[in-house]
Amino acid sequence: MVLGVVESVWRYPVKSTGGEPVDRVEVEERGLVGDRLWAVRDADGKFGSGKNSRRFRRMPGLLALRSRYTGDGVEVLDPDGSALTGEGLRAWLGRDDVSLVREGAVSHFDELPVSVLSTATLEWFGQALPGVAVDERRFRPNVVVRTPPGTPPFVEDAWLGRELTVGGVRLEVVRSSERCVMVNEEQRGLPRSSDVLRKIADAHDNKLGVLARVLVPGGFAVGDEVALCT
Repeated sequence: MVLGVVESVWRYPVKSTGGEPVDRVEVEERGLVGDRLWAVRDADGKFGSGKNSRRFRRMPGLLALRSRYTGDGVEVLDPDGSALTGEGLRAWLGRDDVSLVREGAVSHFDELPVSVLSTATLEWFGQALPGVAVDERRFRPNVVVRTPPGTPPFVEDAWLGRELTVGGVRLEVVRSSERCVMVNEEQRGLPRSSDVLRKIADAHDNKLGVLARVLVPGGFAVGDEVALCT
C-alpha cells in the first residue's frame, strides 16, 4: 500500500544541532549514514542535548548551530555558515570543558535510529497553531513523507507495528515519538514557543511522528515511494 513519497530527508551529524537536508542518503543498520555520529561531551562524560538526564546535559546554544557530514568527518557551522574550531565551539557554548566526540560503544540516539513524520500531521499542526512559526525542523525528522490530500493528521499511528519500504530501505515502525521541550526551542527562523509542546500534549498525548529501526539497509532519495508492507 503506497503511503506517499519522500518529501525531505534530514540528518543531524552532531547530536542536538540543527539538521542537514540531503537529497539522497545511504542507510545502515545503525541508521542514516552520518546521523548523530558525533556529540558534544563535557568533562562529566555527558552529551550535549536539549534536556537533562542521566546521559545528557542541556547545553543552550547547540540548536542554533548546524552540522554537516563530510564523509570522513564533520563540520560544525555557526548561524552565518562559518565552520567552528574546537575553541570556537567552546566559546559559543560558554564552556571550557566540552569537546566533539565520535560515537563509541554507547549510541548517541535517544531511542531508535530513524524518525518519520507525515506532511498531513505537519499541515494540521500549522493550522492548529496559526500564530506560531511551525515547520518540520522543530520535530527533527529523518524522513518527511508527502501524503495525499485528505490524509488525516497522526496517520503515523496506523503504521505502528508495521513495516515500511522507503526507496530501497525497509523499516520496522516500533513506537510513537515522545516529544520534549526541544520542540519549543528557538532555532534559525523559528522563535521559541511553549505552545508547541503544549499543543502536542493536548492533541495527541505528547506524541508526534514515529520511530523505526532498520531491517534492510540501502538508500533512498527525495521523491522515492514510501509504502506500507502487506
